Amino acid sequence: MIGRFAPSPSGRMHLGNLFSALLAWLSVRSQHGEMILRIEDLDPDRCRREYAETLKEDLLWLGLDWDREQLPQSRRTAAYEEVFEALRAKELVYPCYCTRAELHAASAPHASDGQVIYAGTCRHLTDAQKQEKTKAPAWRLAVPDREISFRDGLQGLYTENLLADCGDFIVRRADGVYAYQLAVVTDDADGAVTQVVRGMDLLSSTPRQLYLYELMGKPAPEFYHVPLLVASDGRRLSKREKDLDMGALRKTHTPEALVGYLACLAGLLEKPEAVSAKELAQSFDWNKVRHDPVVVSMDN
Repeated sequence: MIGRFAPSPSGRMHLGNLFSALLAWLSVRSQHGEMILRIEDLDPDRCRREYAETLKEDLLWLGLDWDREQLPQSRRTAAYEEVFEALRAKELVYPCYCTRAELHAASAPHASDGQVIYAGTCRHLTDAQKQEKTKAPAWRLAVPDREISFRDGLQGLYTENLLADCGDFIVRRADGVYAYQLAVVTDDADGAVTQVVRGMDLLSSTPRQLYLYELMGKPAPEFYHVPLLVASDGRRLSKREKDLDMGALRKTHTPEALVGYLACLAGLLEKPEAVSAKELAQSFDWNKVRHDPVVVSMDN
C-alpha cells in the first residue's frame, strides 16, 4: 500500500491542508504502508522553494513523516512531455486558441462547481484555420461522450459524463506548463501510488484522471475524498486569506494538541485531546471519518 501527500508550496499550510495530510498519513501508517511526499510546484508564478522547505518542517513538527520524496513537479517536465507526446501521436489532443474571455462568456455552460464546460470550439479546426491563429495554443484532451463511475472510499459512488459534465480539458497550457490533471496522474502512476487521500474539492477531477489512467494503460489508485474545513459562514479555509495557518497554529498549539483537534474534527475522537499522530494510527478507521464539510470556529 503506497500513499502520498502532495502539497503545493504557494504559501504556509493551513488547517485544511493539515486535515487532509493527517488522514492520508494515518491511513498509510495504520496499514503499514509507504508514504511519499511530492511537492506540487507546477505554477512558477505562485510556488516558492522556501515555502516547500517550510511545509516539510511543519509536517515533521506535527509528526507526519514520509518514507521517500518524489521529485518536485518542476523537475519532471520530461516525464509529462513523454505522456503528452504519446497522446499526441494517437491524435487524442488538439490545440485550443480560445481566449479567457471567450471561455468565460456568459453563454458558456458551467458545471455544478462553477467550472466552465468547454464547448469544443477548437476541436475540429482545419489546418488552414489553425495557421490563421496568432496566439500560442493550449492543448486539450478530446473526451468521449461517456460516463465514468468510481466508488470513493469515503463519499461512495460518483459518476460523471466526461463530455457533458467537463468537456475537453487542458493538459498543457499555452505557456508550455503541463496542467494539473496530466501531471498528477503521471506522478501517481510513476510513484506506484495505490491510495490517494485529498480534499472534496478534487472529487470532480477524478473521472478525468481515471480516463487518463486508462489511456496510459496504468492502474488507478483508490480514492478517499475528505470533507473540507469551512468557516461558520460557509467559506472554505484558504492560504490566501491566512485562515489558521501553521505560522499562527504553532504559536498556540503543541503538535499533540493540534493533532487531537484535527482528529476531533474528523470524527476520530469525541472531544479534542492531546494525542500523537503515531498513537492515533493504532486505532485509525475510515468508518469513523465524517463525510460532510466540517465547520471550524475561527476562534479556535
